[in-house]
Amino acid sequence: MEVVAGRGGDAFGVLVGTLLSLRTRDETTLPACRRLRAIASTPQALAGQGVQAIAKAIYPVAFYRVKARRLKAVARLLLERHGGAVPDDLDALLALPGVGRKTANLTLGLAFGIPAVGVDIHVHRILNRLGALSSRTPDQTERLLRAHLPRRWWLRVNAILVPFGQAICTPQSPWCSRCPVAAACRRAGVGRRR
Repeated sequence: MEVVAGRGGDAFGVLVGTLLSLRTRDETTLPACRRLRAIASTPQALAGQGVQAIAKAIYPVAFYRVKARRLKAVARLLLERHGGAVPDDLDALLALPGVGRKTANLTLGLAFGIPAVGVDIHVHRILNRLGALSSRTPDQTERLLRAHLPRRWWLRVNAILVPFGQAICTPQSPWCSRCPVAAACRRAGVGRRR
């Protein structure tokens, strides 16, 4: 269930890892994925776990209690609707509890090799801050990237910009003094910076 952007993995592991990663840093997510995998590495095994056991395994990821309930529900629905397999269809993924466009797109791209644009708040913020795009929501950013970015970069844009957004182009007081593209950046919406 470990998700490392760009390395792929089994579809269930990618889906679960991406769900766990929401609003959680990688250094917390990866150990949680390992602990969960140790007790439940398949939809069948996860559906058979109690919510408390799942919550204990994934703690301290953000919203671990909510995510534990959702993971159990996702496993159950995968069994009921998809024969225990993760669907390779955007709409079917979006029908799962807690799965938004970013999670669905990352699952399609990392697990199935289907061209998909995984846009989270980092990707949205950075592209707008740079002046590369002008969009109000991550969904609008995704649509613009689909229209203008070559397909070979669709999945890579998330893998490149998320770590950049965590380390350099942070939401509050970005490190413009360390930024390799500072000279080309419009700094849209940036107040304080370092």
